[in-house]
This record gives sequence, C-alpha cells and structure tokens, in this order.
Amino acid sequence: MADLSRRALLRGMSGMGAAAALAALAGCGVPPAYIKAADRAGADRSARDRKIVFANWPLYVDVDDRDQHRRPTLQAFERRTGISVTYSEEINDNDEFFGKIGPALMNRQGTGRDLIVISDWMCARFVRLGWVQTMDRAAQPHVARHLDPLLRNPHFDPGRRHAVPWQSGITGIAYNRRKLGREIQHTSDLWQDDLRGRVTLLAGLDEAFAMLMQGNGADITRWTADDFHRMTDQVRGLVGKGHIRRFTGNDYIKDLDSGDVLAAQAYSGDVVQLRADNPDIEFVVPQEGAELWAESLMIPNRADHKRSAERLIDYYYEPGVAAELAAWVNYVCPVPAARDVLASAKDKERAALANDPLIFPDDAMRKRLAIARDISAEERAVFAKEWNAIVGL
Repeated sequence: MADLSRRALLRGMSGMGAAAALAALAGCGVPPAYIKAADRAGADRSARDRKIVFANWPLYVDVDDRDQHRRPTLQAFERRTGISVTYSEEINDNDEFFGKIGPALMNRQGTGRDLIVISDWMCARFVRLGWVQTMDRAAQPHVARHLDPLLRNPHFDPGRRHAVPWQSGITGIAYNRRKLGREIQHTSDLWQDDLRGRVTLLAGLDEAFAMLMQGNGADITRWTADDFHRMTDQVRGLVGKGHIRRFTGNDYIKDLDSGDVLAAQAYSGDVVQLRADNPDIEFVVPQEGAELWAESLMIPNRADHKRSAERLIDYYYEPGVAAELAAWVNYVCPVPAARDVLASAKDKERAALANDPLIFPDDAMRKRLAIARDISAEERAVFAKEWNAIVGL
C-alpha cells in the first residue's frame, strides 16, 4: 500500500491557478471552445501502432513493493495484449491539467495522450465542451457488467459513455473519537461548542459543497441556488464566530494526526491509511448523507489509440484486476465484484480489505451516498466567487 496518500497532493480548486483564463473561457461555453461530435475522432492507429499513452495522478496505480518502477497490473496488460503502455504521473491539479491540454483540444488538435484521469467535476466541463470521445461499450463488456450501479448515471454523463471511474471515494467526516469524547453522526455535530476552533472544512468548492448542503437536508442530485446560498450563509456565520479553524487541502491529515484538529471534512481513502497508524481516527458518513465522487478515465479528442484505450479501461474492470488496484490505493472500488476476490485471498491483511466499508461500502452506507449534480458553467462564476470570499482565496 502507498506510504503517502495520493490525495495528499493538493487538488486544484475551481476558478484558480495559471489556467484560470482558459478555464473561464471554456467554462462559460464560448462557442469556439465547443467541439462538435463529428470533429472529435482522429485516425485510430491501434491496429498498427500497439501502444497507449496514459496520464494519471501520482500514487494512483499499484507498484511492486520491491521495485517501485514496476506496475504489476499495467505490465500484466502489456504481456496479455502486446500493447505497450507509456504511463506518466503528470496530473497534480485539475485546473493546471485543463490549462495544459486545453489549447490543443480547443484547436481540434491531439493532446499526445490516449487516456487521462481527472475528477468528475472537471470531467463534466470536458464533456460539456465536447473535448472527449464517446466510448464503444460493446468493446467494454466488463465495464458494462461490473461498474457499480451507484456510479452509472452521473448528471453530466448518463450511462458513463464518456467518463468511466478509475477509483471512487466519499467526502465525509473524520474525527478523533478518543480526544473528542463523543460520536459524530450528523453534519450538525460539527457545529457543537466543544469543536469551536477545532474543526476544518475543505477549501475547494467542488470538494466541500455537497456534504455541507446534505447536512441541511438538500437533495444533492438536484440541488438549487437556494440550497447553495443557505449553506454559504451558514458557513460564513461559523467563520465569523471562529468555529472553523481553517479551510484545507489535504493538510488536514497532519492536523488530525497531531490532535490540533478534532474533526475534519475528509476523504475516505485518506482515513483508511491514517487510521492504520492512529486507530483513534474514525470516518463517518453523516446520517443525512455524503457525496460519492469519482475520478474517471476519459479518451480525449484526436487520441491516436482509441480502441486500445477502451481495451485498457475494460481490463481494469475485470474483478481480479480491480481487486489488485483496490488493495493498493485503498479508495472505494468501482467494481463491487472485486470484493469476493479479496475475500478469498490467503493473505489475512488483504482479505480483511473486503470487509472495509471505506473500500466496499455496506448496504447501510450505500443508502446514504449520492452523486451531486455538477455546477453548471453559468453557476460556477457566481458560486465560486462567493465561496472563495468565505474561504479567503
């Protein structure tokens, strides 16, 4: 398993960074940025040029414990298919990567990549702009059969024809139960007096907003502007009273581990690894619900090896392969059938992962999970400005 959580690399925040101008242009749907369906495909060279160029985040694929340069599942794919995979860990920030490949996509040029993995809120922007290709599901029988039903129909991509989850996760609450001295079951429990100045929230709008709105009873699959403003009014008031210690990236991990913070809005995958060293840390999906999110594989326009890329995506939906990946990255596995594979493992530590609800949520937890509808281009300009003013960005 990774020594460092992959999400310990600070995520891009909507509307920020060097790509802000391009993001604003594309996010507003300026006509030249949109690519019609007929203009998205390139000449597929998969049959004669047996390779794939795959861009991903750091620490997001299995590696050999004895040789950090070996990636067992990728190498098994290469041996099986004869297709070589050029794998790069070049994505560190959603907006930064958007700015990196956006000019080529906007100008109907190839990006030099056949597969990319980005957060679903950013995937929504790519799909709206027509910057990614529709996948041939007939060539992906394992995706069709094994993709988790909870993840099949996000608001921005019904049927997942453009963006197939690589890994998934939950944004919930992590807390130190021993030091706090009580349980947390509801989002409103974060606002009790004994947590004043000892609680943190995530700084990124796209990462933070859904769970906070759910705490107020909103249905995040169809939330409204009123739901959003009700939430921001609440958070603004809590900031004014000094209740929220600060807004964070992934540095909440250090705060929780040291005890400087007793409760934090957190990602499930971080807590799987954090509690291995600190068993006092617990993760909870609030009774009102929490957001189930994904970071997804997409095939950008003009990709040179679309059919081979579809084949690699489908390979990772074989339960045995998905189990290998889940055992290493410790996020919510988008292939529920991988649970049985892990449960049958001879290694006790690996078999125990099958019963971890933060990797395979149980039925009670699944009932409280939902995918938030994405923020539209029109909403983003207004909502990001309001949120960032509260956060201090």
